[in-house]
Amino acid sequence: MERSSLLLFQTTRRKMKKSVYIIGSKGIPAKYGGFETFVEKLTEYQKDGNIQYYVACMRENSAKSGFTADTFEYNGAICYNIDVPNIGPARAIAYDIAAVNKAIELAEGNKDEAPIFYILACRIGPFISGLKKKIRSIGGCLLVNPDGHEWLRAKWSLPVRKYWKFSEQLMVKHADLLVCDSKNIEKYIREDYKQYQPKTTYIAYGTDTTPSSLKSEDAKVRNWYREKGVSENGYYLVVGRFVPENNYETMIREFIKSKSNKDFVLITNVEQNKFYDQLLKDTGFDKDPRVKFVGTVYDQELLKYIRENAFAYFHGHEVGGTNPSLLEALASTKLNLLLDVGFNREVGEDGAIYWKKDELARVIEAVEQFDENAISELDKKSSQRIAEAFTWEEIVVDYEEEFEGGKSE
Repeated sequence: MERSSLLLFQTTRRKMKKSVYIIGSKGIPAKYGGFETFVEKLTEYQKDGNIQYYVACMRENSAKSGFTADTFEYNGAICYNIDVPNIGPARAIAYDIAAVNKAIELAEGNKDEAPIFYILACRIGPFISGLKKKIRSIGGCLLVNPDGHEWLRAKWSLPVRKYWKFSEQLMVKHADLLVCDSKNIEKYIREDYKQYQPKTTYIAYGTDTTPSSLKSEDAKVRNWYREKGVSENGYYLVVGRFVPENNYETMIREFIKSKSNKDFVLITNVEQNKFYDQLLKDTGFDKDPRVKFVGTVYDQELLKYIRENAFAYFHGHEVGGTNPSLLEALASTKLNLLLDVGFNREVGEDGAIYWKKDELARVIEAVEQFDENAISELDKKSSQRIAEAFTWEEIVVDYEEEFEGGKSE
């Protein structure tokens, strides 16, 4: 090769960006959901200019933000819309398959060198073998985020749970690397699927650590507290999906059993929810005026203020991994009472109080005897824990190192 041609070739190689195709979120701009927020933050806080992100988006999600073209740019990422027929529960599977195929087509068209295909969650295991062959054929690499124990969620029927477990097994088998946002999930993947000798790495999920911009005297703050009949520092709080595995029944029963004079405020969507009707029947919470279902709060600054001014936060999740709502609570709420399972201890460490399912009432009465110093110390420890391990800025750096080939080598 002549010297001038060689220099041109080397310059071109230097200019080629690392292409990373992200599949499995509904897309950005994020409207809701853990994976959507992750992709939003990954692109928003990008520091490494050598990475080019491509993000698969559901067309209807993009349309909510006014993006209707087949491709558009957001946070420096190239986003591509996917049309998915409304075929019921299998729709998410069809979406992921279409998104992977489109990503492979784009990578081929771009003549990408060693592109990365990062799939969020394990929905498409039965189809991944064929897709992996295509990825391999263009010199690509398959990364998978296994998410939590989806196959344990009570909302799924037994056949669907079996599908999730089988699908997870195949995704683990074919992934070049599994990126786990929980050390407990990483341990589970390594142990349960040791026959595949999976290559794993741990990169946490992140949270926003900036305090609310709202003040006590702001009209929207005062209106919300007046409408809901609660006052600052006078309530326990829970924010999250209204599903059985988050232990709402245990928290409500134990709270009703306690002698607390404070309220229990539940920020969650319960409209037309069979679980809500069953819970009402089983616990009779409507007879206890302290238990207040207040609907959802979409204003993020208001939600932050409500978190910051709760007396304490309840967290009853037991189907791991790292839960965004828990991170937000540890960052914002002074006192956090977490169900005593490995996933929660891993995140909270010594910055929280832990409870077993039959002893929450006693824990409630005990923490109400804490003095200001004890609460302040726990607040300091939980805030420090988040600042050290769960900020988006740090997590984005960890991902960029991984994508550039440095972190898990």
